[in-house]
Amino acid sequence: MSTSAIVEARVAELNEKGFCIIPSVLPRAFISALDTSLAPVFERTPCSRGNFYGESTKRFGRLLVRDRRVASLVQHRLILEIVETVLGPFCDRIQLNVTQAIEIHPGELAQAPHRDQDMWAGEKGRIEYLLNVIWPLTPFTHENGATMIWPGSHGRHALEEEPHGDAVAAECVPGAAILFLGSTLHGAGPNCSTGARRGLVIGYSLGWLKAYENPYLAYPPQVARTFSPELAALVGYRQHRPNLGNFEGQCPSVALGNNLPDTPGAIDALRPDQEAMVAAHLARERASASASPVP
Repeated sequence: MSTSAIVEARVAELNEKGFCIIPSVLPRAFISALDTSLAPVFERTPCSRGNFYGESTKRFGRLLVRDRRVASLVQHRLILEIVETVLGPFCDRIQLNVTQAIEIHPGELAQAPHRDQDMWAGEKGRIEYLLNVIWPLTPFTHENGATMIWPGSHGRHALEEEPHGDAVAAECVPGAAILFLGSTLHGAGPNCSTGARRGLVIGYSLGWLKAYENPYLAYPPQVARTFSPELAALVGYRQHRPNLGNFEGQCPSVALGNNLPDTPGAIDALRPDQEAMVAAHLARERASASASPVP
């Protein structure tokens, strides 16, 4: 099956159920190496504080500076094509919303069911604000706290007080990717096993939203300068037309270059329809000015 056909099929599944699980997206050996690399960070990270994050759960972010392999997850071609298809109609560009590692320890209770879109106070039920991808580092099972997802709880159904039907456990093995919409009701399950379950959350959102993880603290210019231009743009070093997120009136990517002037000067960053509107206005103004008698 071609990549475009796979994208179409997975987007259809997301639209129908609010989530999908794609097996064997990356080799298990690749994920195992990443898990081994992040193990010391999990070890030294304290458990979270608060009923939502879970007090028998460890979390940490800034994954792109923890291990260079994370960039392969963030920029996976198939995943990005699915994200662009789902979120593209609602923004000029997508952005990286979060990179977070999660380790749920034995005895942790089920997380409160929630929808990630509720971090923003915009209109719900009409557009999608984000799409999350969970990459298991260890097998996800019903016993060890696999993410619980309520099928069909997304989109306009997110406005309903109670979801129809029961939750399902997103069971899968490392190498798979669990995708779910920001409007889909979900929550980590209880860990009733004797071992911890680990996973990485890579989230993408509309480029005009405030990101969950502050990208300019997580990846300041001296760090983002080491990224590829495409990754730096995804992290946040790119304007969202018109002129949103600019630096000194220019695309913030200028901050990643050398010899940046103190006052570089502003440059328009408009959508084509806005450029046409402004050009038409300017043409009328020039015509009016040339037709006016000189005093």
